[in-house]
Amino acid sequence: METPKSPVPCSSLQRRSFLLLCSAILTLPFTSAVAEESASTPERISLWSNHAPVGDGTFQSQDPGITVHRAAKPNGAAMVICPGGGYGGLVTGAEGHGIAQWLNQHGITGIVLEYRLPHGNAHVPLLDAQRAIRIARSRAKEWGIDPHRIGIIGFSAGGHLASTAGTHFDAGDPAASDPIDRVSCRPDFVALVYPVITMGDKGHAGSRKNLMGADPKADLVEEFSNEKHVTKDTPPSFLAHAKDDKVVPIENSQMFYDALIENHVPAKFVALESGGHGLNGYKGPMWDEWQTEFLAWLVAQKITAPE
Repeated sequence: METPKSPVPCSSLQRRSFLLLCSAILTLPFTSAVAEESASTPERISLWSNHAPVGDGTFQSQDPGITVHRAAKPNGAAMVICPGGGYGGLVTGAEGHGIAQWLNQHGITGIVLEYRLPHGNAHVPLLDAQRAIRIARSRAKEWGIDPHRIGIIGFSAGGHLASTAGTHFDAGDPAASDPIDRVSCRPDFVALVYPVITMGDKGHAGSRKNLMGADPKADLVEEFSNEKHVTKDTPPSFLAHAKDDKVVPIENSQMFYDALIENHVPAKFVALESGGHGLNGYKGPMWDEWQTEFLAWLVAQKITAPE
């Protein structure tokens, strides 16, 4: 395997985020046939009603939310979608709403998470992801989904967030005054596409800086290096990563997959031959391959039925 180059600096990451956003805009809207797979106009729901926790007992006046894309022919499965952007932006087009519409074609409810950008407050995105899962589970009956088939998918830094949600979760607080807080935030399955996993040397410098600040403490780096937190209770996981990814080296996915296997967690890792970071701008054979492999994996895991 090629020795990975040093991670790109934050300024390059910001340029990448801008280009990806432009690409996402160019790839939308999708065809009318795809649009017809949605049951209704997507619904945006506030996570915290402008009173968002930071994780240290304080709150922010911010309004992160989820946008729910409901399938015309739902099969009961749902996924919270975490767009990438290096924790410095959100690529909500191709890695957000585009993915939701693709999931809708296959009967899966897509829930796009517009999480707060951390600016060094490392726990903020995770709190938003956990809240999104809790809301989906608490409203499962209303949305026509199975509360035991709610997964999370993430791309690049959004993959780091999804893997964090898959390794840092709780069963809910039955004594909580807010009924949403009484339900579990554990995802039932996880999908990671060219994800950032580690906050160590093989991670992505820009994502690390945006998440934890310029000089994070060692215990914080340890907490958010998700390959170190896989246990037997980690949800079944699917990973896809290009071998020639120079932005986020494939070792990120490999070390997470190895930890899953070591802990006897059902897992599949698709090492794609090419495509780089973003898989050739979300198109072409490598983009199609991970999607085909993922849909087959869902059937193998009995999360969805054969189409």
